[in-house]
Amino acid sequence: MRYRRFGRLGWQVSEIGFGGWAIGGGWGRVDDKEAMALVHEALDSGINFIDTAQGYGDGHSEEIIGRVLAERKSCQRVYVATKTPPAGKLWWVDPDFDDIEQFYPPAYLRERVELSLRRLKTEAVDLMQLHTWTKGFNKHDEWHETLERLREEGKLLGFGISASEKRPEDVTPLVKGGKIDSVQVIYNLFEQRTAKSVLEPCGRNNVGTIIRVPLDEGSLTGKFTKKTTFPKGDFRRHFFRGNNLKATLKRVEKIREYRKEYFPHLTLVELALLFCLGRPDSSTVIVGMRNREQLRANLKVANLEPFSTEELESLKKFEWTREFWTEEVEE
Repeated sequence: MRYRRFGRLGWQVSEIGFGGWAIGGGWGRVDDKEAMALVHEALDSGINFIDTAQGYGDGHSEEIIGRVLAERKSCQRVYVATKTPPAGKLWWVDPDFDDIEQFYPPAYLRERVELSLRRLKTEAVDLMQLHTWTKGFNKHDEWHETLERLREEGKLLGFGISASEKRPEDVTPLVKGGKIDSVQVIYNLFEQRTAKSVLEPCGRNNVGTIIRVPLDEGSLTGKFTKKTTFPKGDFRRHFFRGNNLKATLKRVEKIREYRKEYFPHLTLVELALLFCLGRPDSSTVIVGMRNREQLRANLKVANLEPFSTEELESLKKFEWTREFWTEEVEE
């Protein structure tokens, strides 16, 4: 496993991080004992960064991680990033919406930090992230003052924002203003726009970055077909609704063909992860994992040679702008 510096916080975190959504629910059922064994194996393999959220299984993901860390005690330093959902359960609002009290009032933020402390069985949350953001919030400071006070009290070590899928660039003014320690953002072979709008500013301002959705919610594993279906309650059932799966598979096939010709020694998963790791402004790439097969496939990338500048440039052709969050895509 290779490690990178996590922005101004200075942590040395594993290039591949453990995405904790699947073990909490929302991607199909996972047995708790199997989930805990999976997290243990991930940590034994050199992963030392876990990303979770209070909304993953209504806190179940946090609870599983807390139990694992309690069992391991002081085996190794593990950094856990979690997230608080907006208070009103709103996720998509107009970009000029600025009533931050509906999302992150001070008392609510304090309650949410305490909640994560209990579930994670720790005295300090390593990284608390606000689970969505809009540019209308940038003119407010009380949320920042509250989180800084919690840091001074020793209840958290750092805080950041998980940028929204629709307008990730809304967080960039905070990055440039030095108000946050980290940004979590989507970046993959399809979604490449965030490189200039979010990742580059983070790199210039010493802000840690957490790249999420590197495998495009599973499509870049190459395992989906036109007949693939997802059970009720599985997040991907909505993400790949209607024409979305069909349109995505056409794009995945183009990448598969390119891989066979130019990168035959790599799997599709390895190609996708190496692309994300090719950015020097990436601190860690989190991958959602439900079983040991997925974990071991993802870990193989740690022993592979990074892509050259020319190889990374050749993969930019697969960028694809789409709006899964508001409507079906067209092909």
